Amino acid sequence: MGEVLLVIDAGTTSTRAMAFAPTGTLLAAEALPLTQSYPAPGHVEHDAAEIWAKSQACVATVIAAVGGPERVAGIGIANQRETVVFWNKRSGEPLAPAIVWQDRRTAALCRRLKEAGEEPGVQARTGLLLDPYFSGTKIAWARAHWPALGEAGDALAIGTVESWLVSNLTGGVHVTDATNASRTLLMGLGSGQWDDGLLALFDVPRASLGTIVDSAGEVGRTTLFGGSIPICGLAGDQQAATIGQACLDPGDTKATFGTGAFVLTQFGTRVPVSQHRLLASVAWQIGGRRAYALEGSVFVAGSLMQWLRDALGLLDAAPESEALARSVSDTAGVYLVPALAGLGAPWWDPDARGTLSGLSFAATRAHIVRAGLEAMAHQAADLKRAFAADGADWATLRIDGGMVANDWMAQDLADVLALPVERPAFVETTALGAAMLAGVGCGLFRTLEEAAAMRGAVERFEARMTEETRIARLAGWRAAVERTRS
Repeated sequence: MGEVLLVIDAGTTSTRAMAFAPTGTLLAAEALPLTQSYPAPGHVEHDAAEIWAKSQACVATVIAAVGGPERVAGIGIANQRETVVFWNKRSGEPLAPAIVWQDRRTAALCRRLKEAGEEPGVQARTGLLLDPYFSGTKIAWARAHWPALGEAGDALAIGTVESWLVSNLTGGVHVTDATNASRTLLMGLGSGQWDDGLLALFDVPRASLGTIVDSAGEVGRTTLFGGSIPICGLAGDQQAATIGQACLDPGDTKATFGTGAFVLTQFGTRVPVSQHRLLASVAWQIGGRRAYALEGSVFVAGSLMQWLRDALGLLDAAPESEALARSVSDTAGVYLVPALAGLGAPWWDPDARGTLSGLSFAATRAHIVRAGLEAMAHQAADLKRAFAADGADWATLRIDGGMVANDWMAQDLADVLALPVERPAFVETTALGAAMLAGVGCGLFRTLEEAAAMRGAVERFEARMTEETRIARLAGWRAAVERTRS
């Protein structure tokens, strides 16, 4: 058996394949962009066939780069969570567009269910809230609006992106891992199984869903690349990043700043119960035993910089944001609340829309861009208060994702949160976590603790901001959020 751990990191804006040595050294990587479609306001879709075709192409390139399939010990998959795919089990062809996690088309359905008093029961069973973010409402909408799904009959397959990729890799194995299943609104968080009452609530046929499996362990093999390679690690991207950041003990906390921003605190084997509108999910499941996480989700993070670049022309390239933020001493009173897809935790307001406030003739594009970057720390501070109120305050924050290459932003997080912030030298911790799971699943490592050596060195940022400045900034932010809420 080889020792290379190959990962498919199926994200929102791109899909990638990466190969790691057991030491954590990156051996090869290939990435291709994904097309996002916006067919109506609030609608966000992907072409499932494109996700598979580009994932397959990236894997083929990386396998060739490391010397062939015989060098690969196992494949791990990390995926954008909550995005849901519909396909025909017999033909393997997609039946409809994939509805992306950012999609808000089910806001009215969520309101009706809340008004009917369904949310407390849903939260008690799933650890989640009624929000368009999650897969269950997307499935309900699709079955009501896309006739092809009903016409497929018992050939209908529904799954999140890792489920879709495994089916294609193996020629039809239909599974989903416990971390992804816990984000659908369809799984009982304590039981780890599909819940009949939830399936009925969202009109989801049980036969259309995959079997819920462990996050580490062989679920099938692929022979598409010239050999027989086991698929032995599966996790939603944020859980994978939590593992990649070695958040293996209760209280360990990581924040990923990618398209959105997601904070997870490891909660151990006890099911979290939030009184402050945070989410409870499976952190991983190995050997049938689940570890849990408490989570706060922010919908817009790196996508804000893309919007400032592509829609408003305030940036030539996203990395330019750091130089612009450093070029001014503050935001000249400007606050940017990036509710471009509604507000996530702890507000959960799908109808909120972004605001830019405090503008004067003194404001320049540098002030607006800096306000956008400051919004990352402000949103994190809102989450920190909610976590602390739920008994899970942060002592240190481990950060990763594309945005945190920005030193100014990393320091601003430490300053506004008033705690140490750690950034690993290798920030692609989502892929690293999937590699760690695959390493455990194929037997290269006995435990996740043993696999955690792959994480490598970290850089530490300490708080330097005065308390007076911190209080003033957060007061201005809270006022800006109140103007934003629907």
